Amino acid sequence: MRFARLRAAAALLCLALPAVHLPAAAAARAAAVTVAEYDFEDGAGQGWQPRGSGVAVTATTDAAHGGTGALRVAGRTETWHGAAVRPPLEKGVTYQITAYARLAPGTPAGTIALTVERTPAGGDTTWERVGAGTATDDGWVEISGGYTYTADSELLLYAESSDATAGYYLDDVTITADTDPGTTGLSTDFESGTAQGWSPRASATLTVDTAQAHGGSASLLATGRAASWDGPALSLLGKMTKGSKYTLSVWVRLGPDVTAGELGLSVERRSGGTPSYDRVVAPTAVPAGQWTRLSGSYTLAHDADFLSVYLESASGDFPFAIDDFVLAYLPAKPIQTDIPPLKDTVPFTLGAAVERAQTLGEHARLLTRHYGSITTGNSLKWDATEPREGEFTFTEADHLVGYATEHGLKVRGHTLAWHSQTPDWVFKDGDRDLSASAADKALLLRRLEDHVRTLVTRYRGKIDSWDVVNEVVDENRPDGMRRSPWFLITGHDFIRTAFRAARAADPGATLVLNDYNTEFPRKRKAVYDLVKKLRAEGVPVDAVGHQLHVNIEQPPAAEIEKTIETFARLGVRQQVTELDVSVYPDFVSSYDTVPAEVLLRQGYRYKEIFDVFRRQAAGLSSVTLWGLADDDTWLSSFPITRLNPPLPFDDELQAKPAYWGIADPARLAPLTRRLDAPRGEVRIDAARERQWDLLPDTPIARVDDLAAGFQARWTPGGIAVLAEVQDPTARPADTLTLRLAGTARTAGRTGHAGWYRTRPLPGGYRVEALLPAAAALGDRVPLELSARDTTRGSTVTWTGELTLTAPVKLATAVRGTPVVDGTAEAAWARAPRIRTATWIQGTAGATATVRAMWDAGHLYVLAEVADPELSEQSPDAWQQDSVEIFVDPGNGKTSGYEDDDGQYRVSFSGRQTVGGPFDAAGVKDNLASAVSLVPGGYQVEAAIALPTITPEPGRLLGFDVQVNDATGAARTTAVTWHDPTGRSYVSTAGWGVLELAR
Repeated sequence: MRFARLRAAAALLCLALPAVHLPAAAAARAAAVTVAEYDFEDGAGQGWQPRGSGVAVTATTDAAHGGTGALRVAGRTETWHGAAVRPPLEKGVTYQITAYARLAPGTPAGTIALTVERTPAGGDTTWERVGAGTATDDGWVEISGGYTYTADSELLLYAESSDATAGYYLDDVTITADTDPGTTGLSTDFESGTAQGWSPRASATLTVDTAQAHGGSASLLATGRAASWDGPALSLLGKMTKGSKYTLSVWVRLGPDVTAGELGLSVERRSGGTPSYDRVVAPTAVPAGQWTRLSGSYTLAHDADFLSVYLESASGDFPFAIDDFVLAYLPAKPIQTDIPPLKDTVPFTLGAAVERAQTLGEHARLLTRHYGSITTGNSLKWDATEPREGEFTFTEADHLVGYATEHGLKVRGHTLAWHSQTPDWVFKDGDRDLSASAADKALLLRRLEDHVRTLVTRYRGKIDSWDVVNEVVDENRPDGMRRSPWFLITGHDFIRTAFRAARAADPGATLVLNDYNTEFPRKRKAVYDLVKKLRAEGVPVDAVGHQLHVNIEQPPAAEIEKTIETFARLGVRQQVTELDVSVYPDFVSSYDTVPAEVLLRQGYRYKEIFDVFRRQAAGLSSVTLWGLADDDTWLSSFPITRLNPPLPFDDELQAKPAYWGIADPARLAPLTRRLDAPRGEVRIDAARERQWDLLPDTPIARVDDLAAGFQARWTPGGIAVLAEVQDPTARPADTLTLRLAGTARTAGRTGHAGWYRTRPLPGGYRVEALLPAAAALGDRVPLELSARDTTRGSTVTWTGELTLTAPVKLATAVRGTPVVDGTAEAAWARAPRIRTATWIQGTAGATATVRAMWDAGHLYVLAEVADPELSEQSPDAWQQDSVEIFVDPGNGKTSGYEDDDGQYRVSFSGRQTVGGPFDAAGVKDNLASAVSLVPGGYQVEAAIALPTITPEPGRLLGFDVQVNDATGAARTTAVTWHDPTGRSYVSTAGWGVLELAR
């Protein structure tokens, strides 16, 4: 069955009609929209099933009204026997139903009728005639009639015959309507006391519940569920039009006595009996006793003869309630045709990752206008192409590759070997997990080679580049390799095999090793070393793919550029394969509506990143955005469900600041940046004294060869600024201009005055200046800093506002290796004490005296906590009596965690919890600790491994300590050494500094 788009020239008035049969002529005049067509040309029954015992319903080419196929009905023994289908009809809509019938050869003439079996909710079944005609075996007869109904009902449309045993053919069944059901939406609220069309997917019991409701007085309660996927389901057949976009929302609540659970919203669709499942809202935590809204968008991208939305849990079969479900049609907004195509504004191939839905309607127009290539998002991954050994399926991939070929787009194939989305059977022999034995290794490599050869051969000459292996590097391992089943069973051989098999299958394709975080130094080096090793062995790694899932603040554009320049030395081609820019610098924040200022910052972030790409274009063959527009991005549900628009086009496919950051940055509105300036005393001598080392410089994006970084300090008498300018073409006329609160001063590259000093640096120079001003804690001071290179006439500028903050605290850790046993042995006497005295919750409670030591591999912390009442009643670790130690080995002071930053929590009973960059994978094993109870409190002694740095005297670490004080099952106070923000668990920006001393 196919759903047609609305093609009426004008909107039609939809009238509420009684449940009567309209004359065919009147219904035809009202009809405007094709709702469904059944033509049986695909050799399938398209949802039609036998009605009656012994009846056979099959697609056939023995006869046809139009085309070559029809539906044959045989084996009837009752007049009401025949073929039946669940029609996509809704109450209150007038339909015209038309079919063509013909009797089987040798069958006497007789009547064939179309009838609807209708069972109202809570009522008796009725049989309502649509139309009838006299059929013969030598020609086709049209059967047509109008139909409408007004009460919630289960419907079955069927064909029957006046001759109980007559066989017949059915073809070209069409259903049209006086309005477009695909645009009218749907809602259920259960206020009628019925399930309003919802039914269980398995054994669940659905009952209307008046004990609780989100709105009104009733909801629908699902109990007796058989599995996580069992629960309420609602048919949407006919309510969605192929290629159209919809929002689906529903309110959910856990059942009585259920304390925790996750619920999600999905769509099941079938075509020719084959089911597929599309997630609309990933399972989301639902607090006990509260209604929670699940909401997401969905585009129907396939023909379907079954379409249903359903609720499911992440696991378990607990009861839950639903209420106020709404399906809403989102009219497509035409794309802008008066703006430059993005692909024409860059000197490399620009692409987007897409699925089938992005090849329909306005999405398709956006794709072909702005992009020159596509990446197959999921359709070429192993689970999509070979779900069972030797059983390949290419429907989705063929569609995307065919679409690209038809529209002149290049294709990137993603991906041949990956640790994720690979079926379990690949790593098993029957029920047995494969081991690293020679036989198992050979089996796995044979499977890999067969898979790679099959895919690459099929698309030889059609797919330009392949992500041959994906995300194989783990920089936290000594050898730099991810401990995936691939590596544990085969070592590096799976990489060698995949690349060599791909080269043999298509010598002309570019073969890519793809990974993420290559813009971070440790990951960059690990990937570089692997590629260098493989190429030295003759493994055909043609290119390195940099995913670049970045955010509006990190990492600096300079690190991205350093990565591209580093790999250029290997002589490999490079591709940016999965670019997007999250509007969040951390993994927990969320906006209800993303502020315009944040979207503007995102636009400037795209500008500085694409400035890098343009400078490095000689080494970049392509840049691919990980998505087409904000209406379909993985960041909507990863790492948490939240509003996160990371792409150049918004939910309505319209250009946003991110687009202009790529296409024409001059069109971006001015941006006011913000920076904290701590209090601090400095000497104006152009020397980088210790005070300046406590924080990293704020970078100013590079233009040509000119770049800069700076920071500021304040005293009541003025603002001090330290700026380091990268400008390799030294000329005395080069300048740095500082404008503070409207007053501008200019420093020459080689000059000095009473208010500033300069000093040459390799490839640039440093300026230290003092700008007189009345300053006080909390003031906001406008500042503009502009460096000019007179050789090229280039200028880099930072325009923003300084917030004057408290001094950055500096503590000292002495060298030593204590025994981690929870006691303060004599070695600790040498370590200076600091105290937690910055209250982030409450104003009095548990506090700690803290000392630190270090050795070649560890930081040691002793926290002596004064807390006479101890509690671990809360299930949440952060609400228990505990000490949190925050360590940033690089002292990056970033708004989010970098990959080696850690939050190490130890409770008074010794319970450890570790937080960090999303899943804390890189730091989870760093902590060892011991706790002892003492009169009036407890002592925590911890050892924190520092594998990413070489500890040495003078090194500075980002550092803080927090004491959580619980009363019963809740945290009542919390105090830190330095960070006043209460956001130490997501941001390192407010932490203090710890210096490693001798």
